[in-house]
Amino acid sequence: MQRDDITTLEDADAFSARHIGTTPREQAEMLTLLGYDSRAALIDAIVPPAIREQAPIPLGGPLDEAAALAKLKSIAAANRVMKSFIGQGYYGTHTPGVILRNILENPAWYTA
Repeated sequence: MQRDDITTLEDADAFSARHIGTTPREQAEMLTLLGYDSRAALIDAIVPPAIREQAPIPLGGPLDEAAALAKLKSIAAANRVMKSFIGQGYYGTHTPGVILRNILENPAWYTA
């Protein structure tokens, strides 16, 4: 049995390709398979007109980090603190033993 070198097994280009998206050739193949001439034709066929955005979203210009944080803080300041009911109710449920033993009673899950 032949063992490959780690550099052979690492395909560094695969990571970026996975996260950048499809190539124009791949998009053309997919559109041909689906029977559409363009992405716009595909979108027209699958997105109902009633929910389709007709005009571009007015996003404004880019902001630097400090300006973006200031804007987010001003938006967050408009929030009102309300009473939280999360976790305030208990409902009798059955927790399977495998969950109790392997997760809830295992200190590796809740200690450093």
